[in-house]
Amino acid sequence: MTAITPEHGLRARLRRLASRTAVLAIVLGACAVVVPSAASAAGASGANDDARVGFHISAGLRGLVAPGSATTAMLTVQNDTESKLSAGQVQVELSRTPLTDEAAVTNWLDDGTAPGEFDTIGSDTTAALDAGESAMTTVFVPAETLGALAPGVYPLRAELTGAKMQNTDDDEAATTATSVLVVADSQTAQVGVLVPITATPEGGALLSSDELAALTGPEGALTAQLDGVAGTTAVLAIDPAIVAAIRALGSAAPESAQDWLRRLDALPNARFALQFGDADAAAQAQAGLPELLQPTTLAPFLNAANFSQTPATPAPTGTPPTTPEPTPGPTGTPQLPDDEELTAIDGALAQILWPADELSEDDLASFTRYLGEGTTTIVSSTAVGGQSAAHATAGGNDLLVTDTALSESLSKVAAESDQVDRQRLLAEASALLMLAADRVAGAPLLIGLDRDENRDADALRDAISSADSIGFELSALRATPAIPASVTAQADPARATAVTDLLADEAALTAFSSMLSDPQVLLSPERIRILRTLAVGTPANAFAKNVEKHQKRTTQTLSAVSTPPSSTIQLLTANADLPIAVRNDLPWPVTVQLFVSPTDPRLEVTPMTETVVEANSTKRVKVPVSARVGSGEVDLRLSLYSPTGVQIQGQEEIRVAVRAEWETIGLIVFGGLAVVLIALGVIRTVRRKRHEAAEEAAVEAQIESLEEVAVESRPDATATEDKNE
Repeated sequence: MTAITPEHGLRARLRRLASRTAVLAIVLGACAVVVPSAASAAGASGANDDARVGFHISAGLRGLVAPGSATTAMLTVQNDTESKLSAGQVQVELSRTPLTDEAAVTNWLDDGTAPGEFDTIGSDTTAALDAGESAMTTVFVPAETLGALAPGVYPLRAELTGAKMQNTDDDEAATTATSVLVVADSQTAQVGVLVPITATPEGGALLSSDELAALTGPEGALTAQLDGVAGTTAVLAIDPAIVAAIRALGSAAPESAQDWLRRLDALPNARFALQFGDADAAAQAQAGLPELLQPTTLAPFLNAANFSQTPATPAPTGTPPTTPEPTPGPTGTPQLPDDEELTAIDGALAQILWPADELSEDDLASFTRYLGEGTTTIVSSTAVGGQSAAHATAGGNDLLVTDTALSESLSKVAAESDQVDRQRLLAEASALLMLAADRVAGAPLLIGLDRDENRDADALRDAISSADSIGFELSALRATPAIPASVTAQADPARATAVTDLLADEAALTAFSSMLSDPQVLLSPERIRILRTLAVGTPANAFAKNVEKHQKRTTQTLSAVSTPPSSTIQLLTANADLPIAVRNDLPWPVTVQLFVSPTDPRLEVTPMTETVVEANSTKRVKVPVSARVGSGEVDLRLSLYSPTGVQIQGQEEIRVAVRAEWETIGLIVFGGLAVVLIALGVIRTVRRKRHEAAEEAAVEAQIESLEEVAVESRPDATATEDKNE
């Protein structure tokens, strides 16, 4: 949806309506819908038990019925069964005895109990419906039929008869719809609607880029919030953590998120900032804090690479830039935006707090001490004894009071995405709005919607448009005379105790973080999680669970760096480096000092070794040791400290089995083996030499024997030669 600029927003709307008659504050008047009665038809045999015929009624144009005018009743029949529903007849009835208070309205809508007799004001027939279908029938009610109804809230009902379910044993689907008809002749009070805009990240710190992309996309929850308030006079109560998450990403922020922020800035609606993370100021005051909690710093969420020194492309006319542009630093590096720039909400009214209702007048005084004179606190009418006038004062403290019943009713409207089901809630809200306007006798009324991060845009717009007044301004309301009131609410000790406990855990983490090069990478998200744990809109049971969850997370973080248990270490030499494991489960490297001391002086150990353990890893630290005992078991006491002397892990013990004599025994054994091997080698060599000498002697003897034989046979050979001659 295109952003609503000042030219095309509320001011243009005011100009178009300047010549018109005043719009009635009770614009929901005759909306009427009910849940089907117990007599509604069941489905066919074997159908789901929840299957039934739904019957709803509404009258008028969004409930606006002026005295003496005609109207139209619209009746809707829904066949949620698995059988066909035959045609039937509808009859519309009205009681001319008005409902005079909230209890009467509740009794009528919930129980069907109302004073006076009912007159038939119209009837018609309904068409047959197949399974799963719905159809609407309209009944015109002339002015003379309504008669001279004075302004007020009147019981309205319709009956469906004659419609039968086919293929079932049921005779007919008879059911009744109850609602109210609100008749109003003029606008009796200025009405404003406060709409909180919040978003909670999965990890508890700032919204991530992926989360922002989803929330600000076409179907995102934050987009629906702006769609719902556009074109209304709703006052926006904005969690600055949302704008900080977008700006902290710089140029890396999703385009849809930057567009969302530009669109927010361009809306003409009045606005103020909630405390960061929508933390409850009342709980902090009751815990005795000297000032309201804020993020320690948002610097760990910034990436200098996402903040260019080049000026950003100019935004469309009339639209301020979404991300603060850094100025060059002394060395030419970008000067990153500070926390104030990241959390600033353009045009926000100052000195307004919207805490939980569990507070006292002492808390109001604390709020003035926190923010200064002129601080305004938003409370519900329940907290001030039912006083519904929008501007009040208690103990000299300025208050804006939201009507509890109206706020709860319209919060249900804003949370109901089904258009048909929403009509019953709108009818109830219209009645309560008229009764509240009569009760305050023309004084302004204020409605505060619940913290709800998943509203449907159409439902939110219906809720706001049914109550807000054209031209309503919060600043003007704060300037009107205040009605005296007294705070009757009670403080919740559990929330104050939770603040104390959470800050005690934070103190432990502050000491623990001294082993980090930048402690704020741990402490900044931790503070934001504390703020979100204290969020105003958290129910009591969920609040206790969130505190417990946060404390478990703290315990896990404090145990993330340790020396894991180890089995007995065997020391087989008198001097060695003993390997001791140090585990770091944090996503950042840590610098720790490992202190080791023996329980027996016969083992000397280097007392301290400093080391850096990388993120999500385990490192084996080598500790030099020297054993003065030949054999035995010695316990070593281990402890971890940060470089500043903060103990990270308490004393742990590991056992070392010293077997130093095994080194001597090993040397003797290896020496003996060496001697034996050498002796065997010598013996083998001597034997080989002797064998070789014997072989040589035998050869020589054989040679000599052959020579002797040759000499003995020589004379015969000579005689033979002489004879031949």
